[in-house]
Amino acid sequence: MISISHVNKQFDTKKVLEDINWIIPKGSIYGLVGPNGAGKSTLLRLISGVLKPNSGKITVDGQIVYENPNIKKRILFVSDDPFFLSQSTLKEMKAFYQIFYSTFNDSMYYKLIQHFNINETDKINDFSKGMKRQAALILSLACSPDVLLLDEAFDGLDPVMRLMLKRILSDELLNREMTVVISSHNLRELEDICDRIALLDQHTISIQDEIESIRVQYHKFQIGYTKAVNQEIFNDINPLHLEQRGNVFLIVVKGEFDDIRIRLKESKPVIFEEIPITMEEVFVYEMEAKGYGKMV
Repeated sequence: MISISHVNKQFDTKKVLEDINWIIPKGSIYGLVGPNGAGKSTLLRLISGVLKPNSGKITVDGQIVYENPNIKKRILFVSDDPFFLSQSTLKEMKAFYQIFYSTFNDSMYYKLIQHFNINETDKINDFSKGMKRQAALILSLACSPDVLLLDEAFDGLDPVMRLMLKRILSDELLNREMTVVISSHNLRELEDICDRIALLDQHTISIQDEIESIRVQYHKFQIGYTKAVNQEIFNDINPLHLEQRGNVFLIVVKGEFDDIRIRLKESKPVIFEEIPITMEEVFVYEMEAKGYGKMV
């Protein structure tokens, strides 16, 4: 289990993370989402022990991560811009990783090479962005870490490779309870593979839970009336999002479904329809409610 308790991080006078409290259960696939500059990459670097928090504590199985080689060799962090030794081949990078990870699995390595169709003797510098991402994933998965941290894991991968990565991560989770944290802007991708989601905004984590537990808190309705009504009739339910087209309204609300339904029904609509809501919409409407991305 990964435990993050009251963690703060700043660079010089710039505050990046503030009072982060987050529990990541063993054997889970956790999605980390947030707007640009929210601090997602910094948080992953803190979990991996690359950075030290200014205050607070980060532990894996009860042990502090920073400057703890025994714990850090169980963690592997793949950044959004993967590092490779200059002019190295994948085969040479394999030898490099084997120095630090005694758990390196040759069988997994060669299996992944076949899946991703990469020549291990080609220079990585000549690879495309997507192929470099594939090379980084091959090496990281072959290291068989207990904790895998992926920053923008799907960036640069085509749809087939994305599906393959999801299947591999799911298999690893089932076979040996690997814990995975994936940072991404693509909520749709995370929704397919993650069992939990954390939202990082305004320097802290505002939402963290199982996907279904989060989704059931948000409700989307289409409501219509026979005559014009004032939007103020919805003020008491505090909608996160409200659109009006003539006498028809699209409303997104957070709260107890039965209570919201009763209040909306009191306005006597002739059209009342609940519409399924995606995690991407939850993220967008939560951020809009806080003023992010709104036109001024």
